[in-house]
Amino acid sequence: WAMLMVEIVHPVIQEIQQEKGVFDGCEQCVRSCQSVMDANLLLFKTVIAGDSWGTIAVPVIEAYPGTAFIFVGSLLTLVFGVLNLIVAVVVDTFAEVRQSDVMNLAEEMEHVEMLDQKFLQKIFDRIDVNKKGLLTLED
Repeated sequence: WAMLMVEIVHPVIQEIQQEKGVFDGCEQCVRSCQSVMDANLLLFKTVIAGDSWGTIAVPVIEAYPGTAFIFVGSLLTLVFGVLNLIVAVVVDTFAEVRQSDVMNLAEEMEHVEMLDQKFLQKIFDRIDVNKKGLLTLED
């Protein structure tokens, strides 16, 4: 998006400034798209921080409505990009929690199985009256 800003929006800003003087008293506005770094800073200010929409973007879009594609496109790309990042973190966290729950459930089932085996052993020990460790039909 920053490269589009340099190639398309910067000449528009220069033209608007020369014709109408919209950015008089705002040197940063005039040079806001002269380099990729400056364009990235402008996009950060307008899209992420929400500043400067009225200072730079609105006059540029009013003069050349086609530039709205760049501003709105960068906004949507970054918003959905951040949203996808947040969703990915949440899904990953829940996947880890689920995996942890599965491990805890397996450990609990093993513990219950061990208790059942001990209980059965006690029953068999009571039935084995001759204490040989074997159960026969006579017992």
